[in-house]
Amino acid sequence: MRSTSSEKIECPLCSGAGELSRAEILDRLGVKDFARIAQLSAEEAFRLLQNRHEREHQSAWSRFESELAKRTAEVREHHKDALRSAQSERDDLIRRVENSLREVAELRERNQELQAEMAKVARVGKREEMDFADEARTWAGICISEKLPRNGDFILSYRAPNGEPTEPKILIDCKDKLVVAENDVEKLVRDANERSISIAALVAREESQLRQVDREARWSRTEGVWLLRTTRHWIVRDLDLLKPIFERMRVQGFDLLEKNAVLAEELRRTLPEIDRIEKELGKAAKAIQSVSALVERYKDRLQELCDSSVCRGSVTAAQRDGSTTSVPQYRMEGNGR
Repeated sequence: MRSTSSEKIECPLCSGAGELSRAEILDRLGVKDFARIAQLSAEEAFRLLQNRHEREHQSAWSRFESELAKRTAEVREHHKDALRSAQSERDDLIRRVENSLREVAELRERNQELQAEMAKVARVGKREEMDFADEARTWAGICISEKLPRNGDFILSYRAPNGEPTEPKILIDCKDKLVVAENDVEKLVRDANERSISIAALVAREESQLRQVDREARWSRTEGVWLLRTTRHWIVRDLDLLKPIFERMRVQGFDLLEKNAVLAEELRRTLPEIDRIEKELGKAAKAIQSVSALVERYKDRLQELCDSSVCRGSVTAAQRDGSTTSVPQYRMEGNGR
């Protein structure tokens, strides 16, 4: 843009004979160039205003950058703490997962061991049941069912002359464990009631597996079921003892023992008494065997003493008669007995 101070105008004094700038004319006339001064003042004012705005702008940006740095630091610290907390939680979670996996592995191993033990117990129990069934099939006049799928192990009964099983039926539950428990008895009673069988027998492997209460009440009635607590050694003898009772039941009704309390009580006392008598007989048999062995030992001892006495007498007689030739003969006879 062309400046007004440098604009050339026609000089009024020389009528355009020469060319003077506006500033020269105004200067010769002694008049100041207010327009130029105003222009310069405006430019200076704009310059100062611009400088002020630039300073304020720089100051605002400085404050913004400072605040931004402060807030960024705060956010960074906050996220750093959160990140540290998250890392700690992650490590804790990893430890818990590892511990859980370790416990699961241990539980799996224990479960496998328990399954192996249970399989062994099942095999032992099944073998015990099969052994009992095989043994029962050899008993005269007794028939036994196949292995029951549930509610007991076998059903045992006496055999009629035509070979068919007769009443009453006896539900058998074989046990081979350290000690027979009360829940074993309760389960057998429940199984008998579910099968509508009024007589059941809990057969332990050994006498030591029966509790004292079982040995004292080997024949008792529980929830409508006559229960026989016995062992593999006693059951044949117990069945022979109960056979007349069962025959009377078939004739007079299966409520015979309920009607005849005296007979039921006598039967309850008889079984433990027979067990005690059998034990005493066993002790007596052992004593007789011991005495017999002692008698044999003393007989042998006396025979040796007699033989040695005969030999000494023969030697003495030979020496007295002077017959030295007969001594070896007696010795040879003595050694040749």
